[in-house]
Amino acid sequence: MRQVLIIILVMATMASCIKNERTSSRTQAGNGILYETLMDTNVKYDSILATRLGSDDYGMKSYVMAFLKRGPNRDQDSVTAAEIQKAHLKNIGRMADEGKVVLAGPFSDDGDIRGIYIFNVATVEEAAELTATDPAIQAGRLVMELHPWYGTAILPIVAPMSQRLEKSSWVR
Repeated sequence: MRQVLIIILVMATMASCIKNERTSSRTQAGNGILYETLMDTNVKYDSILATRLGSDDYGMKSYVMAFLKRGPNRDQDSVTAAEIQKAHLKNIGRMADEGKVVLAGPFSDDGDIRGIYIFNVATVEEAAELTATDPAIQAGRLVMELHPWYGTAILPIVAPMSQRLEKSSWVR
């Protein structure tokens, strides 16, 4: 019996050393085990991940969504406007690093709503305090409209994961 167990153990060890071609190509593409873990549809519920992300029973949680709109003071010269924009992007990066902003980005059209933030905070008041740190808000180039929002609890993972796709960054 002991010999059978040793043979099975040796075979299992050898099998684990053999690279699966599909797994190898995914690893080479930068996805690897993490990709397979995240994309595994056989896992129906992960209580540890749900708890860590603050998920409710529906896989959701509360956030605050901010609509960044054109502000009343947009008459700065181009150099000043560029400096404000650079500081605005740096502020987004800081809030993302702190886990306070889980999603941010501009709209591609030239409308009055210039972009969005999704704040990972419990109240509109907390989001308003964070909004006040934005140099574009301080300069009057943007104003924010804040709304409580209920969305997927997975969002705090999106920003850190997206850094794996960036060859260069707008905010860092």
